[in-house]
Amino acid sequence: MATEEVLSVAVPGQILGPSTKYLPGPGTHIHDGNIASSLLGKVTITAPTKAPGPAKRLNKLTAPAPEERATMSVARHGRKREMLPDVNNVVLARVVRLMPKQAIVVIQQVGDTVLQTEWQGVIRVQDVRATEKDKVKIHESFKPGDVVRAQVISLGDQANYYLSTASNELGVIMATSEAGNDMVPVSWKEYKDPETGASEPRKVAKPT
Repeated sequence: MATEEVLSVAVPGQILGPSTKYLPGPGTHIHDGNIASSLLGKVTITAPTKAPGPAKRLNKLTAPAPEERATMSVARHGRKREMLPDVNNVVLARVVRLMPKQAIVVIQQVGDTVLQTEWQGVIRVQDVRATEKDKVKIHESFKPGDVVRAQVISLGDQANYYLSTASNELGVIMATSEAGNDMVPVSWKEYKDPETGASEPRKVAKPT
């Protein structure tokens, strides 16, 4: 009979163990030969069910058969079922900080669902646009406070989701000027303050 062992709480992208030792269960995925968590939740290891009969001796060249590996799973906490961003989801995120090669954002909405918890994401310079990637400058694409429509392209590491704005319908959808006014998009790479007439560069989201 299979036995279960409940371990600590995992976050999305956290490496849980090698796939040579464990089988991926619900709430996990394989990443670079390791089992990684796809969810925020409790980690459970289910021991394999041993078949009746004599045990088969393994030599050094023989890997454990799949049925002889324990299964590692991650289950969400029971009471609140919080939606988590997943690969290919379109999300709304607010830019909080700029770095030379990436913008740090907090994901606030997945599809039409507003999240109870904000998750941190990263838009890397190579994921801003689909063309002329070598000419992209982060500070000309986003500013802190901008609201961005983006797509999740990877669960990333333990701290961040990786996001992309490399489609016409993705990019900045709300921006405030340096004067503090709401701006309007005037081209695919520019917002304008209607009160002062000043323009500011952005990676603009075109309507779907």
